[in-house]
Amino acid sequence: MSRYTIAFYNLENLFDTVNDPKKMDETFTPRGAARWNEQKLEAKVQMLGAVIPTIGQADNPFAPVLIGVAEVENATVLKQLVKVEPLKDLGYSFVHFDSPDERGIDTALLYRSSFFKVIESKAVHVLIETEKGHPDLTRDILHVVGELEGQRVHVLVNHWPSKRAGEKETAYKRMEVANQNRAVITEIKKTEPDARIIIMGDFNDDPQSDSISQLVGTDFYNPMELLLTRDDGSTNYRGKWNLFDQILVSNNFMKPYDNPFTFEKAAIFNSDAVVIQDGDYKGNPFRTYAGPKYLGGVSDHFPVYAVFKVK
Repeated sequence: MSRYTIAFYNLENLFDTVNDPKKMDETFTPRGAARWNEQKLEAKVQMLGAVIPTIGQADNPFAPVLIGVAEVENATVLKQLVKVEPLKDLGYSFVHFDSPDERGIDTALLYRSSFFKVIESKAVHVLIETEKGHPDLTRDILHVVGELEGQRVHVLVNHWPSKRAGEKETAYKRMEVANQNRAVITEIKKTEPDARIIIMGDFNDDPQSDSISQLVGTDFYNPMELLLTRDDGSTNYRGKWNLFDQILVSNNFMKPYDNPFTFEKAAIFNSDAVVIQDGDYKGNPFRTYAGPKYLGGVSDHFPVYAVFKVK
């Protein structure tokens, strides 16, 4: 019996420093509002490289075998990330596709190639229209099929539309992406009725939201439901905790007997390295930026993780 950690982490605007004329990435350039440069990028990558292998170590000292990530600009920054120590020594690789998101931020899946074999992968385009009927470009759903110790698993990595324009005003967008995840699941089950599926991401909705309820349905379990409290979550906005970052598992991971691949537990990772240690925001994620102010931290989200047993 082996134990493996699978995680999700919003990396908070992991941009390169080059202006892409096709994307709205001007803020994260040397002359942009963030004054983003190679030194800041390297510092962030080094911090992420130190944090990622420790995610979930209180429950499993073995570095995560899979990490879904959000807010990465392109393959360039992912290559830079997996080359830093100790990620390089741990054999991390990644799956990534450029999405049509207006800002140019994508999802990706980091994986330890010695343990996880990628069988196939694709980007599932998310089709959303504004209330005026115009296309609303957002992140794709990353669908990766692979094997962990011979056990086949589907991983869907998500980053749903934000609430920036208002929670109620944007709720239909997140519900639409939930429905599109459902469509992917339906397609998977046509050929694999008992497929093992893990859905992870920054959903920009909490576990009790209608969109997550739609996604969970009767065939998925959301182990994050009890983790959100008034004092704990994965991201904090104006003193209020949210648990936008979640990992959901298909019910077959919960089978109590004759089960070679079982879910054990899920948690929020908030070690000292990712937490602000003092001041007005003590206990919050140690973010890279607070508005335009550079703080030099890791991310404005805590990672979340789940531990599995594989026979």
